[in-house]
Amino acid sequence: MDNKQINDRFKYLNTAVIVDACLRAKVEYRIANTGIKPINPNTLLAGNVRPVKHFGSVDIFLEAILNSKKGDVLVIDNQGRLDEACVGDLTALELRAHGLSGFIIWGLHRDEKELLAIDFPTLSYGSFPSGPVRLDSTEEDSLSDIEFCNFRVTNYDVVFADINGVVFFEKIHVKKILGVAENIWRAERIQMQQIEKGVPLTEQLKFNEYLEMRSKSEEYTFRQHLRKIGGEIEE
Repeated sequence: MDNKQINDRFKYLNTAVIVDACLRAKVEYRIANTGIKPINPNTLLAGNVRPVKHFGSVDIFLEAILNSKKGDVLVIDNQGRLDEACVGDLTALELRAHGLSGFIIWGLHRDEKELLAIDFPTLSYGSFPSGPVRLDSTEEDSLSDIEFCNFRVTNYDVVFADINGVVFFEKIHVKKILGVAENIWRAERIQMQQIEKGVPLTEQLKFNEYLEMRSKSEEYTFRQHLRKIGGEIEE
């Protein structure tokens, strides 16, 4: 799937339902450590990953941009550093000019007021006024295979991000995961509508029936029950 198709389908979903879909489809996923947030809480960002490792100079970002496709998401490995910001408003404008859809940073950003005015999707672990004063040596795979939190991210991955967090998995699964996520989302919306009409979840999910079955078999789980009746609340 191309980036536009991924974004068009994700705009009705969220990362929580993407994770539920991965669990249901038994697709391995990776989640960024808690604390990463979009500067705009309404941000919904999804697309193929364009990974890049930061070494202290902006030129590595420019190189990554030139290697990108329209709609790619720049995912930056800055080793979770809290003593420097690695991107700001000029980098955001350059990404937008080349058609990238946003950036996700294992580290910090700066120029937050300007980034908000630009309204360019940005997720990081916070803001900091100073850029880097270091200049480290680059690595051979710094534009294809990076570290993010406690896992690897490559250009074979896709990413989904919102105020709940950031989720990665291999892009070969994206069509299947979006399909499963949409099914879960529709079922949850129906359940919400039923609650608003006065039908509680305990009734919708036949909870008394579940309790009866559990009393007969301790191995009978709530998740098994949900799958049996086609309900949603957990995966």
